[in-house]
Amino acid sequence: MTVRIYVPRDAAALALGAEKVAKAIAQEIAARGFDAEIVRNGSRGMFWLEPLVEIEVAGKRIGYGPVKSKDVADLFDAGMIDGGEHRLCLGEVEDLPFLKEQTRLTFARCGVTDPLSLGDYEAHGGLAGLRRAVSMTSAEIVKEVTDSGLRGRGGAGFPTGIKWKTVLDAAGERKYIVCNADEGDSGTFADRMIMEGDPFVLIEGMAISGLATGATKGFVYTRSEYPHAIAVMTEAVGLARQAGILGPSVLGSGRAFDIEVRTGAGAYVCGEETALLNSLEGKRGVVRAKPPLPAHKGLFNCPTVINNVISLASVPVIMEKGAAFYRDFGMGRSRGTIPLQIAGNVRYGGLFETAFGLSLGDIVDRIGGGTATGRPVKAVQVGGPLGAYFPRALFDTPFDYESFAARDGLIGHAGIVVFDDTADMLKQARFAMEFCAVESCGKCTPCRIGSTRGVETADKIARGIEPEKNRVLLADLCNTMKFGSLCALGGFTPYPVMSAMTHFPEDFSPAPLVEAAE
Repeated sequence: MTVRIYVPRDAAALALGAEKVAKAIAQEIAARGFDAEIVRNGSRGMFWLEPLVEIEVAGKRIGYGPVKSKDVADLFDAGMIDGGEHRLCLGEVEDLPFLKEQTRLTFARCGVTDPLSLGDYEAHGGLAGLRRAVSMTSAEIVKEVTDSGLRGRGGAGFPTGIKWKTVLDAAGERKYIVCNADEGDSGTFADRMIMEGDPFVLIEGMAISGLATGATKGFVYTRSEYPHAIAVMTEAVGLARQAGILGPSVLGSGRAFDIEVRTGAGAYVCGEETALLNSLEGKRGVVRAKPPLPAHKGLFNCPTVINNVISLASVPVIMEKGAAFYRDFGMGRSRGTIPLQIAGNVRYGGLFETAFGLSLGDIVDRIGGGTATGRPVKAVQVGGPLGAYFPRALFDTPFDYESFAARDGLIGHAGIVVFDDTADMLKQARFAMEFCAVESCGKCTPCRIGSTRGVETADKIARGIEPEKNRVLLADLCNTMKFGSLCALGGFTPYPVMSAMTHFPEDFSPAPLVEAAE
């Protein structure tokens, strides 16, 4: 019987040497004459263990990691092919606490299956949601998604079903589904993991969205910095088309839907839906004024659904198991699960899918294991470079949209970046303004000019030049940007700046310039 050896092809694993490990394993298999095959799966999301090599033994997956190419021969000598003991042996992967505690719905297959095997995908529940959807009317599909309570996982948290119903009801000869895969937030990698580790779930979710709204064409818009994701998605779309999942008759339903993968240059502002549409149309990626909303007049002036990767990838499990099943997870108006992306100065960095409701402290201290340096946690930024910095005093905040908003924060794409007590929050505030200045499309004055003035003002505070006056000026700039910017880039930049000023005032009170010179 052929033994299956799993070696991730996920970008994170590749960055840590997975390709060299795979080649070393292939050489050992050939040299020792073993009946074994290497499966290039996605990552399980436990990055401190990558490259994580798994062996399928008696229906169980035994893990070894982190493996380096120089370890491979020793692993084979120790009987890895039969799940033998070794210092790198982790035991059964599913029993590892980090995985066992999760509620994996969207990421159920990620790291488990061969990403480009439709047989693997179907054997693990794939296409069940789409098969149910083709037997339903568009309105019935929309109602199922609406009743599930699914909200946009890209950051805005807008109810997915309402967006779909708006497009379904909109008049238009042609409608589009646009998947926003332009994942640009620091500390986020969930979209990439899905595209590289389980691309068919995204394709299935987009096809269901097309059936629900009457759209016949979809686009996956991603960034040039994701070459592995682009390659896997492109191949997966071709395979889905060959299998009749995409094309003129989705699963023989007589209803058409097809997908095209498009690559942007990596402008952060193209993560904003209207700038993304401009880029898709071959125009400069600048923000459009709203109204009209994209749901009414979006891509090529047609009704358009724009959803994030995780939003669309969550739809198949909703259609398979029903709205009530999905809605039972979470709290308040935040239903279902959320893939937490734990990064920064943290001991156990990776992806942790769970129902909404865990406290921030539980996530950082227990699941993330505190800082990698062993020093105290000073701040946690949630929601990417435009997210607020939360001090330990706010670690009791439940992880859901409303709880974070109530404390002047946002969960965004659920990126969580940890900082220890050596972090200078004035420098972090300056970085937020600098990031905005660099990434601004330049269309609106508050964002374009306000961010540049913000950098200058932060520099004056750091140099001890009239610090009190400049702190007031920085707050005033934030207020102008928050309420005057056209989109969230300028509108949310004040969140990290003001939270840093509010919770870490000591970092904004440097010694006066004269004293510093002495």
